[in-house]
Amino acid sequence: MKADLAMFGGKPAVRAEYRRLEWPVVTDADREAVGRVLDSRKFTVGAKNEAEIHGLEREWAEFCDTRHAVSVNSGTVALELALAALGLEPGDEVIVPALSYVATAMAPLYSLAVPVFVDIDPVTFNIDVSQIEEKITNRTRAIVPVHLGGLPAEMDEILALARKYDLLVVEDAVQAQGGTYRGRTCGSIGDAAVFSLNVEKSIPTCGEGGLVVTDREDVAERIRSLRILGEDLSTEERLYVSATRGSNLKLSSVLAAFTRSQLARFWDYQHKRDANTPVFVDRLAQLPGIVVPTVPDDRTHMWHMLRFRFDPVAAGLAGVTPGRFRAALRRALLAEGVPLTHYQIIPLPGQPVFQEQNAYGNGLPWSLPGTNPQRYDLADYPVTCEVIEDSLCLRRMHLNPDAGPALAEYATAFERVWDNLDRVARFARAMPYQPPWHAVPNGPRLQEAQAA
Repeated sequence: MKADLAMFGGKPAVRAEYRRLEWPVVTDADREAVGRVLDSRKFTVGAKNEAEIHGLEREWAEFCDTRHAVSVNSGTVALELALAALGLEPGDEVIVPALSYVATAMAPLYSLAVPVFVDIDPVTFNIDVSQIEEKITNRTRAIVPVHLGGLPAEMDEILALARKYDLLVVEDAVQAQGGTYRGRTCGSIGDAAVFSLNVEKSIPTCGEGGLVVTDREDVAERIRSLRILGEDLSTEERLYVSATRGSNLKLSSVLAAFTRSQLARFWDYQHKRDANTPVFVDRLAQLPGIVVPTVPDDRTHMWHMLRFRFDPVAAGLAGVTPGRFRAALRRALLAEGVPLTHYQIIPLPGQPVFQEQNAYGNGLPWSLPGTNPQRYDLADYPVTCEVIEDSLCLRRMHLNPDAGPALAEYATAFERVWDNLDRVARFARAMPYQPPWHAVPNGPRLQEAQAA
């Protein structure tokens, strides 16, 4: 006799303690690291004999197989400064994927550059390299591939295009700390790369932080200056003289110390994730209608985020759209105790900031003389729309190295829901439904554009 679903009055499959696992894991080593800074009273990179920030930068560069690492106060700032330090100029175009965190596409605006979007691959969810070349114009200056969810993008193909058209490549590696692509470490492949230390990341701090890594001394030096109000850092004593425009974007020594402590045990945690996650994914792969994360043989998946696509036809359900199927499954699985969520409810080109094309007033930077007109039409990004419409993600909880038992119960919850797909289908057909992006201010208009 099959168990009744929790959404219809049954007992949830997942115990309460497994519904929200702790992440990050905070240990006595982390507390001691923070206390060490408090005792030292050296709280910032400008403090004489400050050890934690310099220590983190040295260890992170070694971790990424790069010559330099420069810390800043967020992953977003890291990308802004990396592009600026590489020489991005107003009106330049930067190619980015249509699915990522909004900071990926927002960062070019810092330099008054214009984002140009490319659809994603339906399996890896990374930028579709086969569509990049057609987006390259006389104004294209850089490509920002994102290693989304922890799976490295197709970097060899991207680098080949960069060489052909003399473009910069900046890896957005915020979700792929420690990942490798064809034997190379994520972060060491492009001209520069950026990382986030947000609390959701695999190597977090106790708040926000970021790093830029590069082999180029000039780029590293320029970022060091930009993060301290553009000051001239060539003198031994700080003179508080700004040589260029910058801002106060430094990382705190407290946050650096916390991250160093987390970094020291990262590989122990990652080995446990590499044991826990595939077992969970393999169980779900046995259920018809679930498309699980794919890992090509030539790269590692760091399991930062697990995205599952849902196909009602493959599940044997007639008359249920992918969006309704996904929405009904989320209701059912949340009731069972599985913390599934969206990751982005709208393609990046559909975000109001890009639809309105007026980041700084007067239409800037899109209105700069000589810029190419940009058409951010959702119909140009069908795969991104489909993936947002038919998928859900597991985030953060599974990063806990002791998540194995919880993932086993999550898998049991999936299996219970699949035993009751007939009831889920009836619910899906009857429930009120609108696409995820309907919630944004111009969502209904974008929905109409996609339908057209």
